[in-house]
Amino acid sequence: MEFVRRIGKSPSERGSLNNATCPDIFELIDGSFAVIGTDRTAELSAGLPSDAGLADYERIVVITRETLVAARSDISVN
Repeated sequence: MEFVRRIGKSPSERGSLNNATCPDIFELIDGSFAVIGTDRTAELSAGLPSDAGLADYERIVVITRETLVAARSDISVN
C-alpha cells in the first residue's frame, strides 16, 4: 500500500512542538485513508453502539478535532 498525500495540515503547521508524534491523516493509493492517532480500543470498545463492532485486527484510534477539521477541505466527495 502506498501513501498518496497528506490530508489536511501537517502537525508542524498545526503548531506541534514535536512533529514526529502527532495525529495525522493520509490518503492511500486505493482511495482509503490511514490515520495516525492514539489507540484507545481498550478504553472505548465496551461503549460502542450495538450495531458496531471490531474485528481482531481493528482498533479504535482517536485524533483531535483540530486534526480532522484541518483535513476537511482536502476531502472530496468524488
